[in-house]
Amino acid sequence: TEGSFRDWGYALADTLFAEETYSWAKWERTKREKGEKEANNEMKSALADGRILVKDAIADITLQQVLTRPEDFDVIATLNLNGDYLSDALAAQVGGIGIAPGGNINYHSGHAIFEATHGTAPKYANLDRVNPGSVVLSGEMMLRHLGWTAAADLVLKGLNDAIASKRVTYDFARLMEGATEIKCSEFGDNIIEHMAY
Repeated sequence: TEGSFRDWGYALADTLFAEETYSWAKWERTKREKGEKEANNEMKSALADGRILVKDAIADITLQQVLTRPEDFDVIATLNLNGDYLSDALAAQVGGIGIAPGGNINYHSGHAIFEATHGTAPKYANLDRVNPGSVVLSGEMMLRHLGWTAAADLVLKGLNDAIASKRVTYDFARLMEGATEIKCSEFGDNIIEHMAY
């Protein structure tokens, strides 16, 4: 399945998006036909022209590289299970899935849905405990998508300053020295209080 997905991705990049991308499959073909030096020169030229590099990696090395070289990854396209592992590992780098926003955008129609990336977590229902950051940041993304950048900036400021105040939900409190653990609703109030300039 993964090999078929990779091959489909390369075929798509090399046919429909040939002017916008340079694929690792193309690099391999050029290396085979003209040598590695020519393949490297071709790739360097394509990237200098602003093309996007499309390449593949096996899941275990990708898990390492997203943590040690995150700047090498602008977009990750993968199958569901590996995508779940990768998204959770990346979310952990910024505080966990409690703060990871999500957006599903159709750039042709303009329709979009913004939602928390985590599940519903029924065990936390009615406990007023969990971090609302994922939903808050999903709302910020929605506002930005709608062109309401001033409102989006206020939401982002509120969340950033609330976290900096160290009055946070349990998931952040356990990661921050000197933090005060507060309820979800209190953290929401803290965000709102910090939205003012």
